[in-house]
Amino acid sequence: MEKKNMLVLFGSPRPHGATARLLQTFLQKIDPEAVRVTTFDAYRGNYHPCTACGYCQTREACVFHDLDEFDRELRAADYLVIAAPVYHMSFPAPCKAVMDRWQRYFEARFAMGIRPPIEKPKTAAFLTVYGSSNPEGAHMMTRQLELAFTVMNTKLEHVVEWPHTDQTGTAEIPPEVMEKAHQAALAMMEKT
Repeated sequence: MEKKNMLVLFGSPRPHGATARLLQTFLQKIDPEAVRVTTFDAYRGNYHPCTACGYCQTREACVFHDLDEFDRELRAADYLVIAAPVYHMSFPAPCKAVMDRWQRYFEARFAMGIRPPIEKPKTAAFLTVYGSSNPEGAHMMTRQLELAFTVMNTKLEHVVEWPHTDQTGTAEIPPEVMEKAHQAALAMMEKT
C-alpha cells in the first residue's frame, strides 16, 4: 500500500509547550508505516507575510518563494493538521502569515477560474490550546479555517481543544482531551 501524506502546520512559539504536547498526542496514533508526516514550523520558518501585491491573480504562484515547498506538500497531502494556540481570539502572527499566503488559492479560483485550485482532496484536523475557559477564540479560528478550506479542496473534520492551560499548566493533558486527540487521529486514519 502506498503511503499517505500528512502536512502539519505548527504555529506555536514553544516547541515543548501545550500545543506541541497536544500535537504529539495526536501523532501517537498515526501509523508511520502508513503515513509520511511533514511539519512546517511557522515560527522557525520566518515566512514572509502576504502583501496583497496581486502577483497570484495572474499566475499559479506567489511572488515570495519561501512557501513553495509548503505548497508542494499541501498539493500532495491527504491530510492537513493545523496546531496552534489561541492568541487574542485568533492565530499567532507567524501562523496567520502562512495562512494569509493561502490567498493564492482564492485568486486561482476566483481570478483565474481554476476549479479546484488544489486537485487532491484532503481531510483536516485543528488542534488548539487556550489558557482560559472561554472557547470563543478557538471557535473563531475554526471558522477561519473552514472558510479558507472552501477553495483548498479540504474538509475540516476534527477539532480538538485543550482549554484552561493557564490554570492547569502543561504538565498533563487532561484524559478527555487526550482521548479526543487519539480518536481524531484514528478517525482520520480510517479514511486511509
